[in-house]
Amino acid sequence: MHTDVQLNGPEETEEFLVTEIQARRLQQFLKGRRDHLDLRQTQVAERLDISERAYGNWERGQVKEWTDEKLYALAEALEMSEFQISRLFLYAVGRAPQPDVRAAFRRTESEDPAVAAFLGDYTIMMDALSLPTFVIDQSWNVKMANSAYRDAFRGVRAHPSAMPSRNFLRFGLFHPDAPSILVDHLKWQLAMLAQLSSSLEQHSEDTGLQAIRRDVYLHPTLRDAYLTDMPDWVMGSGADLVHHEAAVRELRHPDPRMGLQGCRLVEETPRSLKALGLTRLTLVLVDIDERDVPDRDTAHIQHAA
Repeated sequence: MHTDVQLNGPEETEEFLVTEIQARRLQQFLKGRRDHLDLRQTQVAERLDISERAYGNWERGQVKEWTDEKLYALAEALEMSEFQISRLFLYAVGRAPQPDVRAAFRRTESEDPAVAAFLGDYTIMMDALSLPTFVIDQSWNVKMANSAYRDAFRGVRAHPSAMPSRNFLRFGLFHPDAPSILVDHLKWQLAMLAQLSSSLEQHSEDTGLQAIRRDVYLHPTLRDAYLTDMPDWVMGSGADLVHHEAAVRELRHPDPRMGLQGCRLVEETPRSLKALGLTRLTLVLVDIDERDVPDRDTAHIQHAA
C-alpha cells in the first residue's frame, strides 16, 4: 500500500505549483540581488541583525510569515529600488507594498541631533560637487540642493508653487519658464507625468503627490497627456523619469559658456539617505553641439497658470 502524500485534485495541484513557482522566483530574485551587490549571506544577515542560518531560510523562502516589516528590512539590506521593492512584495506575498506601513517602519526622527548633523555634513559634501545634485522626499519636494543645481535654475521667475528649489515635478509641469530650460519640453513633461504615476503607485496616500495630480487634472491639456499620451509613451519608453537612466534629454544652462547640454538624470542614493526616506538625484551634463541637434517640434504641453 502506497503511503506517499498525493494531491487531491486539479485545484490543489495548481495551488501547489503556483506556490512553488512563487518561492522559486523569490529565491532567484534575492540571490540575484545579493550577487549583484557582491555580498555573502553572512553580510546580509549582519545588516538585518539576524543569524546567517536565519537569512539562509529567508532567501529560500522558508519563512513562517512574511510581514511588511521583514520585507522592508530586507529591501533596505539589499539596497533595493522602488521597482525592486514592488517585485519583492509580489513574489513574497502576492501584493503591492503598503506605503503607510513603510512610513511607520522607518526610524526617522528629524529632530535627532545625529540625523541633523549628518544632513548638514552631507550638504557640505554635495556643494563640493560640480554637477547639479539635489535630494528629494517621496513627494519630490527638494530637501537639499547644491550650488551647481541652484546655478542651473538661476533666473527662474518667482512662482507660488512651482519653483525648482521647492518641487522638481511641479517646476517641470507647471512653471512657465520650464520650457526655456528643459529643452524639448514635451519629452520632459511626459517623463515627469510617468514619474507622478509611478510615485503614486508606490505612495498612494501621499498628499503632496495627490495635490500634483489634482492640479494636473485641473489643466485640460496636462490631464489629457496624463491619461492618454503618457501611458502610450511609457509603453515605448518603458520607464519613468528616474528609472530611465539611458535617456539623455537636453537642458539649457543659463551660463552662456555652457549653453545647451545633454542631461542624464541619475539616481544615486546612499543607504543613509534611503533610511530617511530621501532620494538623491544628479543631473549629469555633457556638452553637445547645437548644430548637430535636429529641428524639433517646438510645441509643448501648455502650463497651468
